[in-house]
Amino acid sequence: MTWYVAYTQPRKERWARTNLWELGFDAYLPEYMAMRRHARRTDMVARPLFPRYLFVKSAPGSAFAAAVAASAKGVVDLVRMGSHLPTLPDRLIQEIKDREGGDGFVHLGRAPLTKGQSVRLVSGSLCDQVGIFDCHDDQDRVIILVDLLGRQVRTRVAANAIVPESA
Repeated sequence: MTWYVAYTQPRKERWARTNLWELGFDAYLPEYMAMRRHARRTDMVARPLFPRYLFVKSAPGSAFAAAVAASAKGVVDLVRMGSHLPTLPDRLIQEIKDREGGDGFVHLGRAPLTKGQSVRLVSGSLCDQVGIFDCHDDQDRVIILVDLLGRQVRTRVAANAIVPESA
């Protein structure tokens, strides 16, 4: 049994996974919780870790590709390299599953920062600038306040571009 990658219709990953399950395939869709802001409201929603992609486990063979492409609703096709169907090692899927918490969602690694904490940028155009941590953004980015031209400016940067400032 090997893992393949299926390419789905836009925002139809869960539907495709359900249809693959009904066809007897082992399908895995890793998801994470993301913050959604809309109309002055903030809530947490489940999002696919890899939008439009999910993993399918099956015995190798061309009949598998034909069955998935022809039968599974929501699946556009399997990811291909020419006519070859690349496979993923079990350990890669297991590493993703190991990052899942008890809630079934993948937990993305983020620095344990608190609002108001002093941070230093370690990469990018503002490298070595000191700022104040404000909040996490939903796509592995953070918002910090940086002093520029005598004003505090809200800046969105990659979470791995900052480190806590030593005292």
